[in-house]
Parts: sequence; structure tokens; C-alpha cells
Amino acid sequence: MKILYGVQGTGNGHITRARAMAEAFQKFPELEVQWLFSGRPPEKLFAMEAFGDYWWREGLTFVHREGKIDQIATAKQLNVSRLLKDIRELPVQDFDLVISDFEPVTAWAARKRKHPSLGLGHQYAFNFAIPTPRFGWTARAIMKLFAPVQVSLGMHWHHFGHPILPPIAQPHGHTDAAQRDHVLVYLPFEHAEPLLHQLAQLPHSFIVYGLPTDLPVADNIELKAPSVEGFRNDVATSRAVICNSGFELIAETLTLGKPILSRPLKGQFEQEANAMALQELQLAKVVKQIDAITVGRWLQEQPRGVHIDWPDVATTLVQWIADGRSESQQQLSSRLWADVVPGRAGVRKTNTLAPRPAEPAKDIEEDIGGIKGGEST
Repeated sequence: MKILYGVQGTGNGHITRARAMAEAFQKFPELEVQWLFSGRPPEKLFAMEAFGDYWWREGLTFVHREGKIDQIATAKQLNVSRLLKDIRELPVQDFDLVISDFEPVTAWAARKRKHPSLGLGHQYAFNFAIPTPRFGWTARAIMKLFAPVQVSLGMHWHHFGHPILPPIAQPHGHTDAAQRDHVLVYLPFEHAEPLLHQLAQLPHSFIVYGLPTDLPVADNIELKAPSVEGFRNDVATSRAVICNSGFELIAETLTLGKPILSRPLKGQFEQEANAMALQELQLAKVVKQIDAITVGRWLQEQPRGVHIDWPDVATTLVQWIADGRSESQQQLSSRLWADVVPGRAGVRKTNTLAPRPAEPAKDIEEDIGGIKGGEST
């Protein structure tokens, strides 16, 4: 079986998930995978050995400035003619199945030719009624049109009563690694100089990824260049993690039980929705800004982390594909959530809740403005 697998490369989370899938595909030699990445300049992709001779397309991406989406800059950099050409010329007919991790070129090429397509990733969870901002109807529509597929399997930290899958997330580094005293900071969309100035005021050690490494820093800050293994080890040995409200890093940090302080990227629908879910599920402390006062108070409280062991979703998914995808989405979701091992009290007992039509409790409706059952529009 030949598979064309498209990955949105804007954020590292998509590529991290793809690495786990690439490892799982190696167990099934009957599945031949051609990888395609878009959304990030090819010279900025790193540690791509797992994907062999992968293809690259320009695709679509968003421009971020100082912790928020720059809509004008995003519109200016959009090359519509190039996108349409890439969609038109992509040889999807040479493959039995197209898989899209929210990657628009592969998804739209399959749709135009009515070719079998499967969506895997966090963004497809927004096809259901999960925690989202009230004002997000436009963003929902954009997300549905960004990378449309015939069948989609969304992933989230909880199923919210729907056939949503657990994350594809293995622990960062070794779970038995000795803890050090540093706080891991990954805020690649923040304005670098003000962020470093705030961290410099605190009596704590910080290892910071995602910023230029040639900036001047105080003695309590260490800037590090992108590195898959180095980053995983620094997360595993950290005392706490400070990050935006992206999906994958938080899912992996939960396998280590590290306290999380999260600030959603302003104007980014997915991250603001994730922040709502983090609060409802009590998985992290969510704040509106990262500064010396906010971080200092949080660390002074000696926050406790939440530990969740996710099942091997990647191998289960590849096995499901190899078996012809005969098991229903509902059955696949229920089977995977049955293997989730939740952490301390306060987190929903996800392993005891089989996905079913959502019937949110009154207090949850009051907290997040109401979650309506059924599929979102």
C-alpha cells in the first residue's frame, strides 16, 4: 500500500507527531510512505532523517509577531498561484491513500481528485463540540477549509464525549532522568528581548528554546538552538515548563508530570481553545502574559504537575491503517481511551469514560460558556 503523508511544518508539534508515526510505520513494511512537508522554509527544517527523501511544498502558514498572529503580514506572504499550482500538480493518483496532518496541499489535491484521504491530528478534533472561544465561528470555518479530508481522526487531551483520540505522545527524554533545577521555557512566538528581560529578574534558572541564540542574556538564562534530543532531555530534567498553548508539547510534558504554565498565542483560535481545555481539565496554569511577577508567583506556589500515561496511539493507528481501517472511529477511540492512565485527582478519569454523546454538567457550561453536544458547524 502506497501512502502520501502530508505534514504541516509551521509548528514543531506536527513534525514531532510525524516522527512518532514514521517510527510506527517501520513496523509495517507493507506500507510504503512518501512524506511531504509544507508551511516552513526547507532550510529551517531540522532532524528530518526519519522521513527519508521527503518532498517539500510552500503551502500555507501564519505570521506571528510579538506573541500574536499578524493578519496583514499573513495575507501578504500568501502565494495563492503557487499554492494552486502545487495542488494541481501533486501526483496523488500514484498513491492508494493520502494522509494529512493538517497539511493543505495534500488534502486539497486529494479532494480535487476525489481520492481517498484521511486526516490525523489535533486540529480535526475541532469538528466536534469541544471547548472553544465564543467568537470562533470564523476560525472554525477556516480550520474546516484549511485541509479538508474524507475521514478525520482528531486528537485531544480528553475526548469530551466524542470519538476523539488521545494524543500521539511519548515522554520527552527518559522518565527516570534526574531532575535538575532549571525551568524549561519554549515561547518561540514571544518578543525575545522583553521576555529575556523579565526572566532575568527572577532567582531561578531558565533554559530557553525557540529564540535566537546570539542574544545577550543574564547569568540565570541559557539559550539553546533547536535539537530534538537536547530539548527532550531538558524537558525531562526540568522542574517545570513554560510554553504557549500548543498541543503536542503539553501532551508530552504530561507524560512526565511536570507543572505547566501556559500562555495562548493571542488571536490564534486553536491555542485559545486549548487554553480553555487546559483550564477545564486542570492540566496547567493558564495566564494572559509571561512576566517576572506572573512567573515568580507561580513558582513560589510550588505548583504540582499532572501525570498522564497515554497509550501507543501511533502504532495502533498504523495497525488500523494496515488492517484496512475497518474498525469504526468510535470503536478505535473507545479502545484507546480504555488504556489511558490518568494522574492525580482533579483530572477527569479518562480511562473510565468511553466516548458518548456529550452531556456537559452545569458547572462546566458556566465555566466555559457552554459545550453543546453533537458535531459543530
